[in-house]
Amino acid sequence: MDSFALKLFLPGLLAVFAQAAAAQVDEAAAISGWVALDAPTGHEHLATEAIRDMYAGWEASRYGNLVKTVGAGEPRRTVACALDANAYAVSQITDDGYLRLHRIGGGSRHPLWDQSHSGQHLRILTRSGPVVGVTAIANGHFASQHRNEISIITQDDLWLDVGAESDTDVANMGIGLLDPVLRHIPAWYFAGEIAGPRAGARAGCAALVAAAEAGINGAQGSTRYVLTTQQVFGWIGLGAELNRNPAPDLLVVLGPGEAQFRDEEVGEIPGRANAVLPAETSVRWIAPDVNDADALMERVGVESAARVLAALVEAVDADAEAPPWQSAPFQAPALNYDVSQRGADDPAELAEVEAILDRFAELSAVPGKERPVRDLVYDQLPQWARDLAQTDEMGNLWVEFGGEGELTVFVAHMDEVGYEVESVTADGVVSLNRLGGVVTPAWEGQPALLQLDGYTNGAMPGLAGQLKGVFLARAEPSQRQPNTVLAWFGMNRDALEQAGVRPGLGITGYKEGHRMGPYRYASRGLDDRVGTTALLLALQQLDPERIGNRVMFAWSVREEGGLFGAGELARKFGNRTRRVYSIDTFVSSDTPLESPHFAWAPLGAGPVIRSIENSAMSTPYELDRNRRVAETAGIEYQYGLTQGGTDGTTFTPYGAPNAGLSWPGRYSHSPAEIADLRDVAGLVDLIRAMAQAPEER
Repeated sequence: MDSFALKLFLPGLLAVFAQAAAAQVDEAAAISGWVALDAPTGHEHLATEAIRDMYAGWEASRYGNLVKTVGAGEPRRTVACALDANAYAVSQITDDGYLRLHRIGGGSRHPLWDQSHSGQHLRILTRSGPVVGVTAIANGHFASQHRNEISIITQDDLWLDVGAESDTDVANMGIGLLDPVLRHIPAWYFAGEIAGPRAGARAGCAALVAAAEAGINGAQGSTRYVLTTQQVFGWIGLGAELNRNPAPDLLVVLGPGEAQFRDEEVGEIPGRANAVLPAETSVRWIAPDVNDADALMERVGVESAARVLAALVEAVDADAEAPPWQSAPFQAPALNYDVSQRGADDPAELAEVEAILDRFAELSAVPGKERPVRDLVYDQLPQWARDLAQTDEMGNLWVEFGGEGELTVFVAHMDEVGYEVESVTADGVVSLNRLGGVVTPAWEGQPALLQLDGYTNGAMPGLAGQLKGVFLARAEPSQRQPNTVLAWFGMNRDALEQAGVRPGLGITGYKEGHRMGPYRYASRGLDDRVGTTALLLALQQLDPERIGNRVMFAWSVREEGGLFGAGELARKFGNRTRRVYSIDTFVSSDTPLESPHFAWAPLGAGPVIRSIENSAMSTPYELDRNRRVAETAGIEYQYGLTQGGTDGTTFTPYGAPNAGLSWPGRYSHSPAEIADLRDVAGLVDLIRAMAQAPEER
């Protein structure tokens, strides 16, 4: 073909490719909805009732299977898949409001299954709807206290924190003993792959529903499509179906994912189904090939799922064409705490804190990639502060205002722990560099998001400017901590490069902010989005004309792993600074996994004046002054010692005392970080009080 002909042909060819890519995305979206559907073992009715409401002709059997029959008479065909998902049940509710968990049945065979639920958001399926909690994990800042804990996490190590302070709080949320619990993950698909718990098995169920809704049947007879229950217990639902109905002439079993695609005649029913079929019954086993079988983020390709659907159709009616995929029922979102239960002790300011925190917490901004957060801070500044705002080449943002004299500096950091792209193999496996003190066991085997150069603060609703993928899980781990963490985005190196992937780009995980219980809030990156939020709210409430001292409010970059942004601010302003306040986390031992002999600052008891940390301390004079300011303002506060370092440390060589104005937080540097909104509101008041306090020499 000559170049002129190619120019004429190329647009049409590209259009065909674009249509094919769009079709694949639509297929992946449809299949992934089935993977995300709530259907824990023994509670499959949560899905089957929704399916019956959405699609006509399905009936529930006495054992909970969901059945649709196409045609009538003989020959009889049965097509079955396993609908249930590996899950936990609430096995204990402690007096102080934590939940303990135990697997329902044997569950997943993957060695990291329980560990992949540690430090994560989980979904408690109460009788009144799903509620989100987070599982406890050791504070990242307390790594030295946990250096000898090398065993892989098991179900006995899981503590579920739902934002409660007592078992009464738990009951008020509608959570009860034996409620099923699943990992809280949205439908997750990317580059022709679908990922999630039991993705292969659910792809089989998606194929079954597609065939049933299309009325796939032979030229004669009937086909009975069955979404079965309790595969985890040996596929009891399949046994009940076969034992209570006339034996089919053909049984097509859509099995869980395997290492290689499977479509073959088999001689027996698997597991403890305990069904005895006549010798003349033909049994056909069809299973997709998957990656990371039985892992939390098991992956199945759209092409493999399509092969399952095609094989199913061919087995039932060789003359029929593969039908289109059908959407799964709507997945109910997790419930925030019922606003009707909020009383006079839940002031409107907490709703304001929550609303701002929602916007900051769900952004991704690893060190050096803070633009989304910086843009949002700037957008939320009052006009007078926007007129004064300045930035530098590193990306720090600050507002200087007030009277004359030396500066009082308040600084919160905009970045969060995460990873960056180090290199990419030819087949597309991405090697990562850690940025900050990442709690790696809580990231391995989880959903991943790679931020492209175009990612901005408006991107989150559609994940624009980001590539979805997964952090890969070890197949044969020997200890809790992985030596390296790798990521996969469904493309080879050439395709990733064409998509804009290059070394240095940031990678985080998917995250949502959730109100938990009456006052708690959970999200990854609260260190230091809480500080960012509190500093912004305090600034919004100040009148610059009434500030007698010279004050600077600053939002720094690259705090995690080096305090680099604050170091640049200190070089600019250190010689003018009288004192500095780091607005950052007080990593608290108020968790079921930490010893309370230090860093004891209970959540809900007020903000913390951080007095001693690894790299600095507030001198007794400064501590006494800060306590006087708080007490004069009538602010309930805590003070104490914790581990870690803060931005203000970079100012101390210039003679400026550093003190932390903090919020007590749990599960630092993990996806399960928790703050108490009352503490955040108190922190806003504390920052304002310090900014307005008269200077003392």
